[in-house]
Amino acid sequence: MKPQVFQGLPTSGMPQLKIPLRLVLLAPVVLFVLIGVFSSYFTVNPESVAVVQRFGKFQYIAEPGLHFKLPLGIDTKTIIPIRRQLKLEFGFGTPNPSNPDQCGEEPDKERDMVTGDLNAAQVEWILQYSISSPQQYLFHVREPGHTLRDLTESAMCEVIGDRTVDEVLTIGRAEIEADCLGQLKKLLERFNMGITAEQLQLNNVHPPGPVQRSFDDVNRAQQERETMINEANSEYNRIIPKAKGLAAQRISAAEGFAVQRINEAEGDVARFKQLLVQYDKAPAITKQRLYLETMNEVLPKVGAKIILDEDAKQFLPLMNLQPSASATPAPAR
Repeated sequence: MKPQVFQGLPTSGMPQLKIPLRLVLLAPVVLFVLIGVFSSYFTVNPESVAVVQRFGKFQYIAEPGLHFKLPLGIDTKTIIPIRRQLKLEFGFGTPNPSNPDQCGEEPDKERDMVTGDLNAAQVEWILQYSISSPQQYLFHVREPGHTLRDLTESAMCEVIGDRTVDEVLTIGRAEIEADCLGQLKKLLERFNMGITAEQLQLNNVHPPGPVQRSFDDVNRAQQERETMINEANSEYNRIIPKAKGLAAQRISAAEGFAVQRINEAEGDVARFKQLLVQYDKAPAITKQRLYLETMNEVLPKVGAKIILDEDAKQFLPLMNLQPSASATPAPAR
């Protein structure tokens, strides 16, 4: 029996194409087998695991390496990068992100927030997280990436709403990061999402465009105030210790001078008492001795001296005997 062949439609100038019927029947079988073979195995990279489901029901978690599964869609696998740190960006977006949930659909709306004192601020931040439980990540929450974005944005809005605009723009950044990360961890634990929030970092925090210049002026004035305060403290630390040291030196000198004067006075008193004892014993001799000692101390300091006798009748002619101012006066006798 001769095999049947399919004959193509007759065309002018072209040869007829003849395909065996057996080949036509075997082609779908071969294709089906090939699809089954290529869909019966999969590989998992070192930083991920694979969650295997059979008709949608969880079966097991496959570690990194080569694995086999039932083909033709009976078993399906989902790769979860549990050993890689992921991140979400709020208020801005990096081109060509590796994480499909990394950038929001409307970043301009994400960064617009209202502070506790009813001022507007534009806040951009980054959340770094990791997947701790692949099973919880896939089955406990629908669309875990979008849910995580919503939870993070809600926590940030709550924290920003409890702060003033000055705290948000200047001194309160570290506290905002810590409070928001703490609230987000509580929410993730409550919903059992299988996600661990590791770090939250504020990127850019600035006022809206129309008031940007005014806020810059305020910040510049605050920085100048801090600079002047620091300069004043530096001048204070330079002058005050020096003044205190000088005051202590003056006080010590005064105390030393007081002790010296007291000692001198006590010495004079003791010497006077000794003279009084000698005077009581011999008044005339003591008086004469004191007179001579006093003259011996006073007369050398007088300079030129003229001593006249009590019976001298004329004085003016003797003035010519006075030596010149440059000459050294002779000692009086």
